[in-house]
Amino acid sequence: MAATKEYSLLVLENPLLDIQAVGNQELLDKYKLKANDAILASEEHLSIYEDLLTNYDAKLIAGGAAQNSARGAQYLLPPNSVVYLGGVGDDKYAAILHDAVKAAGLRVEYRVDSKTPTGRCGVVITGHNRSMCTELGAANTYAMDHIDRPEIWQLAQNADIFYVGGYHFTVCPPAIMKLAREAAANDKAFVLSLSAPFICQFFKEPLDATVPYCDYIIGNETEAAAFAESHGLQSADLKALAREVANLPKENTKRKRVVIFTQGTEPTFVAVQGEDEVKEYLSRPLRRRRSHDTNAPVTPLPAASSPASSRRSPSPRASTAASGSPSCPSRSSAPRTFHFDPLVPSISSSADRANFLSH
Repeated sequence: MAATKEYSLLVLENPLLDIQAVGNQELLDKYKLKANDAILASEEHLSIYEDLLTNYDAKLIAGGAAQNSARGAQYLLPPNSVVYLGGVGDDKYAAILHDAVKAAGLRVEYRVDSKTPTGRCGVVITGHNRSMCTELGAANTYAMDHIDRPEIWQLAQNADIFYVGGYHFTVCPPAIMKLAREAAANDKAFVLSLSAPFICQFFKEPLDATVPYCDYIIGNETEAAAFAESHGLQSADLKALAREVANLPKENTKRKRVVIFTQGTEPTFVAVQGEDEVKEYLSRPLRRRRSHDTNAPVTPLPAASSPASSRRSPSPRASTAASGSPSCPSRSSAPRTFHFDPLVPSISSSADRANFLSH
């Protein structure tokens, strides 16, 4: 049997260290935070990170949307399947981030900026609510001098799939385009997450340059609506819009573009370029008592493009992580959500994970 190819999935976006703790209204009031919100930190917020580390039972988690997706993918795939690129500082937060992703089995190749601190996200959980306060830091300084390094570009040339989080359009669009052109020229899969409505609204130029190279486009209903509005698309509903986006001009004609639009507990729509039918996939609502907080799960990578099928029985390694190991203490008393985090596991049995993957 042939050996599994290593690092066939390469992910690019903005790494952050999540500093997550259960807080209270007093903590929210101290930093003028809403219970369920996501903001960029200003001067008045900068002490929250040390406050959480010093005065609360904070968990340190490798964060950033696409880095979460990369960890989720690596959790499901064979070892050494995923490599992640992004920018960090030369500080204790970067060291913690390295340790966190190492525990998750994810390989990272960070560009280190010695003059800018590592990006951090303070996460305050109150009840079912989650308030996030982000200082992007060195994540915002990623540059072409990193991806152009021979040893880094060799990883890109080796990979079969590229996954780019849309937040990186705010940082280094030329790096996105370099991966996009590599994908089209060599018939590799290029996957883009729209990430947020403001990307479609205010970063339209680099987004438009990338879309022709996209084999998969993933977004939720608000991101899709923002894309439609900023591009003057006339589709009357989300289903029709998915079909319209799938049929936008495309560079690599060997692959049909697939568009995946989610909408919470409503059906997910999947449109394929050149096909009239838009498939619907029903979502299973999560009962509130089983919801841990309002953070979204990791962005799914299209199964058709995965280096290995994720719909398989859990490996011994994955089952151990799911059921609770020394590095993954069991939290059976907590509500269980399907949030793939080997550092803060919330699937408390291998049966839970197998049941999730079978649907």
